[in-house]
Amino acid sequence: MAEPVIVHARGMKCPWPALRAARAMRDARAILIEADDPIAGRELEALARQHGWSFAALAPHRFALSRIAPD
Repeated sequence: MAEPVIVHARGMKCPWPALRAARAMRDARAILIEADDPIAGRELEALARQHGWSFAALAPHRFALSRIAPD
């Protein structure tokens, strides 16, 4: 399995973390995002749901998105 793409978005205000994640989603199967904006988690979760990806909050300011394999 390929390594996840890492998106560094600390210090960026929303919507930038989600925009950076959306750009990474074009080619990646998994993304790790570091974002410290207080609403980044909610925006990233909504982005994942909108595109059929899974979302996980790994730690404060650290999130994972990954493609859900078709059944």
